Amino acid sequence: MALRLLISLVVVALASASGGHHHRPHHAPAYRPAPSYQPRPSYHKPAPSYKDAGDPACSINNTKTWCLEDEEYPTYEVKAAVDAHFKKVWSLYADVADLNTELSVERPNTLEEETYLCPSETSYVKPLRAINTEGKWRVIINNIEAHYKTLTQTTRIEECLTSGDACPLVPECYETKCLQKSIYHRFLVYDAYDQYFPFVVETFKLPASCACLLGAYTIDH
Repeated sequence: MALRLLISLVVVALASASGGHHHRPHHAPAYRPAPSYQPRPSYHKPAPSYKDAGDPACSINNTKTWCLEDEEYPTYEVKAAVDAHFKKVWSLYADVADLNTELSVERPNTLEEETYLCPSETSYVKPLRAINTEGKWRVIINNIEAHYKTLTQTTRIEECLTSGDACPLVPECYETKCLQKSIYHRFLVYDAYDQYFPFVVETFKLPASCACLLGAYTIDH
């Protein structure tokens, strides 16, 4: 009896081992290919076409330190700022007029005939931009209408036509040279980076006259 029971258990165990379990097939995991990341594009700002990063477009091919024409002049922004701070701006504007000559703000009606030892060209200009004494381009308040007034700043400039050459009206026996002389002028300017009060008075160096420089000489008796 015990033997039959043992045989039966062995048979059941063998049957379970051989056919009792259905083994699931093992599949290798399907790995997706790693995404191919494109390198981050490198953004290169185009090199400015100005003389340097702070120079305006009107300075291109311009040998002078001021611009009388400026297609990028911020008329709208300047006018809006003047309207917002008119009383204070007008006070500064009047101060500039008092500090400079009478020709600084009001344009004269005529140019007087003058004779110089060196040829020169005289004109009255209303610069829209200019380089200040620190070497930075500034927006000058000019031709701005606000509160039924027009803010203009006019100055007289005189440029030597033959700077460095001998004075033509002086005898050749003298050592002479035409010399460009300058004057420091104050203008009311617009500073877009100052959000509190974008106006300030700054100093500019402009050509003022053309002089004849007489060198050292001796007279033999």
